[in-house]
Amino acid sequence: MLYPYENLENFTLPALLKRSVELYGDKKVLSKVSGESMNYQELYENVMQMIKLLKNNGIRKGDKVALLSENMPNWAVAYFSVTYFGAVIVPILPDFNPADVQHIIRHSEAKAVFVSQKHLQTIEELEDSNMKFVIKLDDLTLIDELTNHSYISKFHQTITDKISTKDLPKPQEDDMAALLYTSGTTGHSKGVMLSHKNLVTNAMSAYKNITILPEDTFLSILPLAHTLECTVGMIVPILHGSDVVYIDKTPTPNVLIKAFEQVRPTMMLSVPLIIEKIYKNKVLPKLTGSALMKFLYGIPFVRRKLNKVAGKKLIETFGGRLRFFGIGGAPLARYVEEFLKEAEFPYIIGYGLTETSPLIAGTRIGMPIKIGSTGLPMVGVEIKINDPREDNGEGEIYVKSPSVMLGYYKDEKQTAEVMEDGWFKTGDLGYIDEDGYLFISGRSKNMILGPSGENIYPEQIEAIINEHETVLDSLVLQKDGKLIARIHLDYELIDKMFKADNTPESEVKAKIDKLLEEMRIETNKKLASFSKITKFIEQIEPFVKTPTKKIKRYLYVD
Repeated sequence: MLYPYENLENFTLPALLKRSVELYGDKKVLSKVSGESMNYQELYENVMQMIKLLKNNGIRKGDKVALLSENMPNWAVAYFSVTYFGAVIVPILPDFNPADVQHIIRHSEAKAVFVSQKHLQTIEELEDSNMKFVIKLDDLTLIDELTNHSYISKFHQTITDKISTKDLPKPQEDDMAALLYTSGTTGHSKGVMLSHKNLVTNAMSAYKNITILPEDTFLSILPLAHTLECTVGMIVPILHGSDVVYIDKTPTPNVLIKAFEQVRPTMMLSVPLIIEKIYKNKVLPKLTGSALMKFLYGIPFVRRKLNKVAGKKLIETFGGRLRFFGIGGAPLARYVEEFLKEAEFPYIIGYGLTETSPLIAGTRIGMPIKIGSTGLPMVGVEIKINDPREDNGEGEIYVKSPSVMLGYYKDEKQTAEVMEDGWFKTGDLGYIDEDGYLFISGRSKNMILGPSGENIYPEQIEAIINEHETVLDSLVLQKDGKLIARIHLDYELIDKMFKADNTPESEVKAKIDKLLEEMRIETNKKLASFSKITKFIEQIEPFVKTPTKKIKRYLYVD
């Protein structure tokens, strides 16, 4: 049996929810750090009530309903109520600018919108759309002034308090469940159509990577509109009877530390940036704070001992119960992963794309860790390297699985470009080693061709640059046939280093220029001759990023 889940009628979201409600009814499922919570039975009852409201206002199977909100328990209520009877949810990342949000609502032809109070203004300013009504997500009520009463009046009818599930349309496994618009590091967003089967099988595939129990508590800090958090941070815990806790505020270090103390999570997901900042700003300074400590830390045997101690303290910082810390959405810096491994920190690296619902491969708790690898294929996933190079086996990663999308919405041409005989072309380059572990080299569209035809992956050079304590971000580009790097520095640290408050601006600028040149020379010592950087350029403003904290490269290409 591919997936060990009994009593699951089929691979649809309503079947998954129904099974979990029957198994875990009175157990807590969703809550806020501040205390507001609901159990599995209450989640189901709220979903039924919301289905009544949606149907009573004209939403039918196949209709699109947008969802724009920060994380909260009612986000799941909206998600499951729309998909329960075959309508299509359109989750929108709250980090998108209002113009993008409005474009998505128009392009998807959404008939209704769930929106939190925080993002209401974006919907109030929406023009020329198919929208008929708006539901305020905070309390699941209709917003009267944004309701087309003449339209919904023809659907309005008296419905009893309870809705019979027998009368509801049943979505099929291959019906579209969600329409997700990608963050787009290369420009315009694409609408990815994911079926019920895509999402449910992907959620079920995680069982081999980590054992998830009803006693587990997930702390959710990534946006639920991103497929990683939606599938692994919401559908997976609901499948296993676990509970999920949402924080009310932006996940700054101080907010997170308080949440760790209160929630004491056993599981959570993160983008690399968060754990990289914790290591660089909190852990490393303590391990190398003096000349003696720096010297000792340079001795491998001592370093491993110190890292192991630091790992125990780090788990205590997370509340003391953490046994799964999933990292995905972007590559993890090698030096940080080396620390996590030596610290015996319970991390898992995941690799995937929105188009694959999202998981393609992942490391597994209890199996050997290979630094730099994204692990083994998920259950039910086939991976092949297309047209591998003879010297290193590297080529484009192709994927075939039940989780591969239906296609791009209203874009058959682009769908055809990424599909080949049932295989999805990821656009990522990598190789598979002798043990079946997948290694990602970089995005094919980011690859730079060297002077003699060598493949240069900017992401790998950036990982080396970012190891420097003063660097927050870097971006490697080719200009006039030469490689340059734009460097965004940690100006808080720079101010302390160069005593900026009492030093003329011109002197600080000269010191920064000198620092950048020293960093360039130091970096080039670690690079092959064909990938050496000719110039480091200071990037004063922070880079514009996607919601998963990847730099939008296309904005910086001349």
